[in-house]
Amino acid sequence: MALKGGRKNLKRAVNDETLTLQPGQSIMQVVSLRGSNLIEVIDAKGDKTLAIFPAKFQKSMWIKRGSFVVVDDSGREEAVESGRKVACVVVQVLFHEQVRVLQKSPGWPEIFKSAMADSSNGNSENSQRRPSTTDEKIESDSSEDDGLPPLEANTNRRIHIELQLTTDSDSDLDDWGAIAIAIAIHIYKHNRMIDLI
Repeated sequence: MALKGGRKNLKRAVNDETLTLQPGQSIMQVVSLRGSNLIEVIDAKGDKTLAIFPAKFQKSMWIKRGSFVVVDDSGREEAVESGRKVACVVVQVLFHEQVRVLQKSPGWPEIFKSAMADSSNGNSENSQRRPSTTDEKIESDSSEDDGLPPLEANTNRRIHIELQLTTDSDSDLDDWGAIAIAIAIHIYKHNRMIDLI
């Protein structure tokens, strides 16, 4: 429930785990951050639109790709028909606990269930690929964590890899050059696919 009054009632609204959607409001997932206060969101039908992230949220709440928000899209059709790019306004940011409660409800959109399953499968695959030495290190460091959840990687930044090749013989240089080019092409295609998504 989004209360009036700017930042004053913002913390109270965040702590409220029960969510009732008002007419004209819907749950959407953040696809990308466009800069300043614009975000791209996807609705339950799979349609992408731009939404405004109000200033009252900017200094107190942070969102990233994959976050869920409650959006007021009551004037969305008129905005699209008139040619405006921004069609909705973020009313509330949903946190992990709220999303967990909503996922169990029958009103949770099916498209978001598949997105959450894909992300959880990706996390389990990454945890299985770690070598055993890292698992042992994590177990030994667990006493230092004080029960805190593990840190997540920043998904809003791209990872750039630079390859440097130094060899003495020309035949090794040709072999390594071909390998370096193949790796560079693979990385370029992978980054290109991420940009398209």
